[in-house]
Amino acid sequence: MMKMKFAVLILLLCIGAQSFSFAQEATPAAPETKETSESNKAKNDVDNRIYSLAMRYNDASVAKIKLYELMERNPGNLVYAETLASMYFEMEQYGSAALVSLDLLERNDKNLTALEVAAFSLEQLGALERALPHFESLHLLSGDLFSLYKAGYLQYTLKKYDEALNSVNMLIKDNKAAEQKLNFPKGENNGMQEVSMTAAAENLKGLIYKEQGSNADAKTAFEAALAVNPDFELAKENLAGLQ
Repeated sequence: MMKMKFAVLILLLCIGAQSFSFAQEATPAAPETKETSESNKAKNDVDNRIYSLAMRYNDASVAKIKLYELMERNPGNLVYAETLASMYFEMEQYGSAALVSLDLLERNDKNLTALEVAAFSLEQLGALERALPHFESLHLLSGDLFSLYKAGYLQYTLKKYDEALNSVNMLIKDNKAAEQKLNFPKGENNGMQEVSMTAAAENLKGLIYKEQGSNADAKTAFEAALAVNPDFELAKENLAGLQ
């Protein structure tokens, strides 16, 4: 726990440091000539080939170096930074993933890759207040329902109950939620079970009402979750816990 808190502290300090912003240039770039443009293209081709080989041979360290070199040589091309952020996330280096994605968002606050990586990385680091607006933006820009569910769950966790209820009600009213699935733990050491997002939203709604002391409303919500998925074990446990 102390290690996580320290990691979050370092992350937040780094986020505020001006030296980490892509938006700032230490020195003005020299005008590009035909010769330098051709030279850069040749270097890009080599670095892209090396990056591809490194990924093929599972050598992440070399792949990251080539991405940094490509980023430095092509500051206007955000694809390399997006790839680096995603790579850090997949390697579970959430602090680095968050920093890269947040720098990307300084340049383009509608970058969906950066929003997704920032949201999930900050959540993994325990920085829930910082993760929440990225999940909200991701839903607003893409219509992604899982991002809306994540936003609702974080709002519930952060005791923003009115906002959480608004999020889950939006999910429940969306017909597409019934077609999407989420995985939940199935009892103790019994694996996972798949339930519809509508049932998950009803279950979350019950938890919100329970936290607010509205057990009658919570009971109705848990029962609604079970009406959608009768074998939803977590909803069964939550319903039984009200008695």
